[in-house]
Amino acid sequence: MSLPTQLDQAHAQMEADPSSDAARLRFYERLSDCELFVMLEKEVQGETIEPALFDTPDGRFVLVFDREERLAEFAGRAVPYAALSGRGIVQMLAGQQIGMGVNLEVAPSAMLIPPEAVTWLQETLGHAPDKVEAEVESFLPPKGLPEAFLTALDAKLATAAGLAHSAYLVGVTYQSGGRGHLLGIVDAKEGAQSALARAVSEALTFSGIEAGALDVGFFAQSDVAAASLARVGLRFELPQPQEAQVYQPTIPGSDPDKPPRLK
Repeated sequence: MSLPTQLDQAHAQMEADPSSDAARLRFYERLSDCELFVMLEKEVQGETIEPALFDTPDGRFVLVFDREERLAEFAGRAVPYAALSGRGIVQMLAGQQIGMGVNLEVAPSAMLIPPEAVTWLQETLGHAPDKVEAEVESFLPPKGLPEAFLTALDAKLATAAGLAHSAYLVGVTYQSGGRGHLLGIVDAKEGAQSALARAVSEALTFSGIEAGALDVGFFAQSDVAAASLARVGLRFELPQPQEAQVYQPTIPGSDPDKPPRLK
């Protein structure tokens, strides 16, 4: 038996406690973030895909699976498919009154997600955080944020490989007299600020925390403020992409310490 996937685990937690909004939100977050394999009506042509649609008494659904072998097991034959992120599929289905059949008949996480839930998820993922223009007075150690949010934020930032150098969670006071928390992102790549801010907003939403509970700021490592962030903040590491390795073949006998073997 294959090991359960992250989607299986999130689904099991949701099923174990149906009254838990937090568990339900975590499932939808995993669904949005993971790669899904969509069964297609025909082979991909150019940049256009045509998902296979299935009519049921509960509406129309596309079929998605979180493993290729699960799709193959369900189909029982060779079928065309496309690999997309969950959020990409949700955006594709937006406004079409089409639901998602997830891992049907082949996994413990099998379920039908109705069109109205797809619409809710599309609206949730499409929410952009408000821009805040405020002068920071001081940075303080963070306190009072739930562990569930910190875990969700760490997981979300782990998906932002290469978009920034690091991030620090701090308490903050503003010159206007306001107080709160701020995630200071250091050395964000050009053009990545909106994606990073949206990722933080999703971490808040799927943790059940009010969207206004955290501001996001962007700093360069050379800024004086960056040193203050590092001094009092909770640091989050963002994975850095691996540098491409150039394969350089060694010519036998070219290394004096490794003479060629003679047969």
